[in-house]
Amino acid sequence: MDRKEILTGLVEVLKTIRTIDESKLSTITEETDFLKDLNAPSSELINIAAKVESHFDVEFEDEDIDELGSQVKDIIDLIITAKNR
Repeated sequence: MDRKEILTGLVEVLKTIRTIDESKLSTITEETDFLKDLNAPSSELINIAAKVESHFDVEFEDEDIDELGSQVKDIIDLIITAKNR
């Protein structure tokens, strides 16, 4: 699974997050910031991580989630790391 495929799947997950404006997802890139660009509350990042785990059939380590940045590329990197374990 390449980064583009992960980004596409991530957009599908983000469409299910009620605090994210779906219209902003049409221009999402790896540089998009969940907090600044998508106006997601910081508390929502845990919910996003949980939905991503389910969608991509991966499990994140607690330390990885604690260190997760707020950009899309951070969660893509985390998915790739988890898939390679």
